[in-house]
Order: sequence, then structure tokens, then C-alpha cells
Amino acid sequence: MARIVRQIRTRWPRVRVLLRGDSGFCREALMAWCEADRADYVFGLARNARLAGEIATELAAARTEAERRGKPARRFKDFRWSTLDSWSRARRVIGKAEWTQGEANPRFIVTSLTPAEIDGRRLYETIYCARGEMENRIKECQLNLFADRTSTATMAANQLRLWFSGFAYMLLCGLRRIGLGAHPVRHRDLRHDPAEAAEDRRAGPHQRAPYHGCDGLRLPVPARVRAGTRLPAKSQRLSVTKQTPHRRHIPRQRCPKGGDGKPWPQ
Repeated sequence: MARIVRQIRTRWPRVRVLLRGDSGFCREALMAWCEADRADYVFGLARNARLAGEIATELAAARTEAERRGKPARRFKDFRWSTLDSWSRARRVIGKAEWTQGEANPRFIVTSLTPAEIDGRRLYETIYCARGEMENRIKECQLNLFADRTSTATMAANQLRLWFSGFAYMLLCGLRRIGLGAHPVRHRDLRHDPAEAAEDRRAGPHQRAPYHGCDGLRLPVPARVRAGTRLPAKSQRLSVTKQTPHRRHIPRQRCPKGGDGKPWPQ
């Protein structure tokens, strides 16, 4: 990590570095290095009985609200905390006290950022949870676009496979952004909410935004979308068949037929 940060600062001397990771990175050596080298951090913090006791009041309030409203509720607490012997100093910890699906779901993070810079809720939901959202993007390539298929005998062949997966990801992102535009299907079925979609692996389906992404776009649409080049034109065009789901949400100007910009008829 020191070598990577050093190279970044060599190129961009005034850049501010923020390390973000799960609880596997929450180690005294790494946090102490960040504090000494002017690098900020926000790491997940493994739960224990002492931490759970710190947010007992907030968790009780969240449970009361969840039972009253019939849906998940959460509270946040910002406090200073240190381990019994492994940390060299007390650090800022944010605890999320959440009651969902009839049980407690507490989570904790530790950070070098001050309360004056960012409040606990925003730090957790906007900054830290975006880590899981980045994992979703990686999983899209690995699970949906076969970027995990690197079993070829040579490095060059494996690199070529990763390039193909990268090309496919760019194509689907373009289709999602340009082809679907602002139509409801894009926002309803293909949007990810960083604060809920990838917050943690225990989150229930009711807590996550619909996870369709490249998988949801690849399976219902490209299986029935034919891409081809119409010479002498220099642009790629999409031929959409009648069986394509969400066909009416794809603007006509993005398809080979029609040019009035109206949605396809139902």
C-alpha cells in the first residue's frame, strides 16, 4: 500500500488519499501507517460484545421504531473507542444500530475522518457502503460477463479473455445509458442503491435495490437483440425483435427502423 500511495503522490502531489476496505483491513499497522503518512481511511470493524454495548440504547430505539412502523429502522452513534490491547490509540468509530426482519443487524466502521468533515450516517451510507457497490461492479464482470474464466494455460490468452469481458461490459453500460435513456425500466430494474444494495451480505431482499445490472440487461435483452454494422455507415445499430422484453422502452432512434424517437408500441 505504501508503494502504491507513493507512486500516486509522485504524479499528483496534492491529492488526498482515502483508503476504504472491509474489516479485514482494520489492522493497527495499516491504520498507524495511514495516520503517520497523511492518508485517511474508513474500514469495517468486526463486531464484539463491547461494541454492541456501545449502541445498545440506539438499537433499542431502532427496534421500537421498526415494530411500530413495520419496516426496518436504523440509528447511528458516533463515539471514540479502542481495543483492549491491539490498538495504540483511541479512534473514531461509527456504529449502525439497525433492526430488520425481526432481529438486530449492527455494523461498525472506524475512520480517521473527523466529525467536522463528515457526519456518521453520511460516512457510512455514502462513503463506506460504496465499497460494496464497487464489489457489485466487479461481480458483474466476473459472474455475468465471465471475467472469472482465466483457466487458459498462457497469461496472454487469459488477458485476451479479460479484454473481451471488458468490451462486453462497456457495450452493456452503453446500451443501459444510451439505449434505455431515462425510461422507467432503467431506473426501476437497473439502478443500484449503494446505501442498501451492497451494505452487507446479511441484508434481506427487501433492503436491497433490485439487482439486475448487467445480468438483468444481458439475459432479457441481448439474447434477443441482434447487433450488426450497416455499410457504409460507421456506427453500430441494434435490431430489436418483437420478443424483446421492455421493447417499448427502447427509443426508435437507437434502432435500425424508425427515426421519430417514439417508444416501440406494446
